[in-house]
Amino acid sequence: MKLSVLDLIPVRSGQSTTEALRASRALLGLADSLGFERYWVAEHHNMPAVASSVPGVLLPYLAGGTTRIRLGSGGVMLPNHTALDVAEQFALLEAMFPGRVDLGIGRAPGSDPVTSYLLRFGRPDAAEESFEQDVLLLRELLGLGETPVGEPVRLSLGGRPFDVRATPRAASPTGLWLLGSSGFSVELAARLGLPYVFANHFGMPGIEGALSRYRATYTPSSDFPEPMSFLPINVVVAASEAEAQERALPQAVQMARLRTGAPLLPQLTIEEAAAYEWTPREEAVRDAIVAGWLIGTPGDVATRLRARLGELGLDEAMIVPAAAAYAGEELDAPAGRAETLRLLAEAVAG
Repeated sequence: MKLSVLDLIPVRSGQSTTEALRASRALLGLADSLGFERYWVAEHHNMPAVASSVPGVLLPYLAGGTTRIRLGSGGVMLPNHTALDVAEQFALLEAMFPGRVDLGIGRAPGSDPVTSYLLRFGRPDAAEESFEQDVLLLRELLGLGETPVGEPVRLSLGGRPFDVRATPRAASPTGLWLLGSSGFSVELAARLGLPYVFANHFGMPGIEGALSRYRATYTPSSDFPEPMSFLPINVVVAASEAEAQERALPQAVQMARLRTGAPLLPQLTIEEAAAYEWTPREEAVRDAIVAGWLIGTPGDVATRLRARLGELGLDEAMIVPAAAAYAGEELDAPAGRAETLRLLAEAVAG
């Protein structure tokens, strides 16, 4: 069983963005030393509770000093950018970390409608046709289509041919993953021969059906001859069941507020979450969401994680370490998130 990390870079009460970034930098260093497969950050906008907004800027800072772990996005919201812009960002990352870069892309806005409108220059949300065209161009610019790595992509503009490169020239291709939870994402990933990840960590139902359709209709590509996927899942591990449940509570508050349309303020401390006044609707949403998380002691969580991967026919889990902090824990340290990774890695290895 391979383990990876998706870090949303939460910002908690009383914590600055600088401190949140230092905490995530320490968490990435720990994941690298523990042998985790990959470490991804996401693109979210206009959310005070989340410091992860521009993966291409974040990754070089977070990954300083690491030696082997793969680095990537989970994901870049492609309609917020041009394909060339994304290709050049990740060509630069590939030059900094050769052979270690993944690019996960999605079609969602990663924010509210107004922020999405501003990010997309007033254009409407991405149509399926235009998104597919951008994915195809991005694939060529990254050297994963018919165009070899480092060679120009031939385009025709106004009837004239042009050669376009994503610079600097990458020494090796970037891994390209398609993320989503809709039937469109499944179909596109299978048809283009790309790795696919279902957004399971958002509490979305349907991962079994999505993976089944993806595998049944997969068209092999030269870079990805077999279908590839993994399981994103929220996990909280602690020395005792009681502590694990306490550390899970603040993130449960955040997710319930997100799903009920409430503002996402900085993540509560465990003490603040214990005093939180839930609305009946939030309680119902919380119970439904948390039912899909793995919360508990190391051995118990490792056993349940293995079982879930076996059910899905997968061998890799991307852990979203959802463990929050107590009020007295250091603001620039990953606290319970680090314990979740360390304890789970030890349990899996044992």
